[in-house]
Amino acid sequence: MAVSVSAVVLLAIITFLLIKKGGLNAGHAVVCTLLGFYLASSSIAPTISQATTSLVRMIGGIKF
Repeated sequence: MAVSVSAVVLLAIITFLLIKKGGLNAGHAVVCTLLGFYLASSSIAPTISQATTSLVRMIGGIKF
């Protein structure tokens, strides 16, 4: 749960910055949000979740 909340906050910040500085229109952001909701309820949602979790674990395992 903590990973998904962190991801939501990060993606919300990126979307906000893209709207303000990157030329992303509010309409584009709405379409992207709706796509996220539809993907979350689709059959591919578990695969996306597993891929995201694996990516986060891989990044977390990098030693500097």
